[in-house]
Amino acid sequence: MQSHRSIAIQPLDITPQPRSSPSAPAMKSRGRSSSLLKVEHVVTSTVEDLDQSTYLNNNANWVNAKGAWLIHVVLICIGKIIIDTIPGMEPQISWTLVNLLYLALSYLMFHWVTGIPFQSDMHGGAYDDLTLWEQIDDGAQYTPAKKWLFSVPCVLFLASTHYTNYNPWLFAINLCALVFVLLPKLPQLHRQRVRFLADDRSGASTPVTTSFPPSGASTPINGGTPPVIITESLFQ
Repeated sequence: MQSHRSIAIQPLDITPQPRSSPSAPAMKSRGRSSSLLKVEHVVTSTVEDLDQSTYLNNNANWVNAKGAWLIHVVLICIGKIIIDTIPGMEPQISWTLVNLLYLALSYLMFHWVTGIPFQSDMHGGAYDDLTLWEQIDDGAQYTPAKKWLFSVPCVLFLASTHYTNYNPWLFAINLCALVFVLLPKLPQLHRQRVRFLADDRSGASTPVTTSFPPSGASTPINGGTPPVIITESLFQ
């Protein structure tokens, strides 16, 4: 009697696997590069507005006091006398230094330092993000005090330009310093902050293509289909 031998062959899964399209880049979260220049607006809440109106802000009200306007002229004259006492000081350099020093001190005082140096707890930190210029007259524009503070640098610039005999290099230096100080005083830049090299925190993802897409090859899997039994009788 002839014996029959059987061979069991597992079925192969030849279903094509889905592959990622090369035209559709994958979205990966990657940090955005920092912006070169960014302008931010300082916004105060209703609670901060109430804290500002609770007590008198002595940090800004002194500009409307008696003698506050005259002190600018006195300081400029004193500075001019002190600089002229330096041996070998020329009038052109003296007026330029007086102009630059006044502009630097006024910018530092009115547009750089924020908050109030004393009694800050009385206002609950409502002025922590505001400069002295933004605190004057509760932020109102075109007030007499602000008009005076705007005109003093202009008059000093004209005086320094005249006494430097309209030297083009000194004129350019004084003009650049004047523009740098007057820009923060404009109503259009009220409560605006210019940030250099500020981080962009938008959180948007940048499309990044994958380097090597999957090949789609898979290992044969027995998905429940019974194996095909091949015997010698099938070939007879």
